[in-house]
Amino acid sequence: MYTQLEQRDMDSPPVNISTLRGMKDEGEPIACITAYDASFARLVDDAGIDVVLVGDSLGMVIQGHDTTVPVTVEDIVYHTRCVARGIRRAFLVADMPFMSYTMPEQALDNAVRLMQEGGAMMVKLEGAKGQVAVVEFLARHDIPVCAHLGLTPQSVHKIGGFRVQGREQSVADKMLADAKALQEAGADIVLLECVPNEVGQVITQSLDVPVIGIGAGPDVDGQILVLYDALGLTPGRTPRFVKNFMAEANSARAGLEAYVRAVKDHTYPAKEHCFS
Repeated sequence: MYTQLEQRDMDSPPVNISTLRGMKDEGEPIACITAYDASFARLVDDAGIDVVLVGDSLGMVIQGHDTTVPVTVEDIVYHTRCVARGIRRAFLVADMPFMSYTMPEQALDNAVRLMQEGGAMMVKLEGAKGQVAVVEFLARHDIPVCAHLGLTPQSVHKIGGFRVQGREQSVADKMLADAKALQEAGADIVLLECVPNEVGQVITQSLDVPVIGIGAGPDVDGQILVLYDALGLTPGRTPRFVKNFMAEANSARAGLEAYVRAVKDHTYPAKEHCFS
């Protein structure tokens, strides 16, 4: 009946926001990955992953779209519910899909669905300073929020493709200011995607909340990869920041454990996975 009390007796208790803050403060890298179903969720949980994201990347990985734009709230609720059934220790985050948080009240309604129906413990939304009001509103209603800066896939048509962000000093400065504003608004985590190493390092050192990177260099507080990329299951060309951890593993579980070890001992990402 009292699941939370029972879980305290686990060898490794469930991860929560306080856990992640403590990991940042102690310099322990946070290992994160996406998952979209219960079977893989069980595998990543057993492998020692700290944070699982049900990303709208499922639009491309699972549904076969060219972008994340077609993904709906219903899609994310469904896949989050599936993943929630497969994890016990990992902290579960769900993406807010394209146009599901244009206004604070709409964002709250959809975040509540992701938490109540899907079982998410936090929601993630893309966007810079323009999302401060939404983040403030969600935080005021005790909704944990992960902000997403850098390359924001939902804006792919606006920014002209999947490109590294922050190479120009003015853009990097704005990204830092946006990150600080979102933290001040109540964001509990900031995710940086496809930015130069230096930008990832500066933003990480400037924030009190954990900074998770995907293609953001080795100096952020944690790393995240798409599960299918990390296991070498993605057909065709993969992004520069991807490493196939199945290349020297004999099972998916072993590949995921290798990923966790590489994040924890700072051997991933290596130079070849980074942007300058």
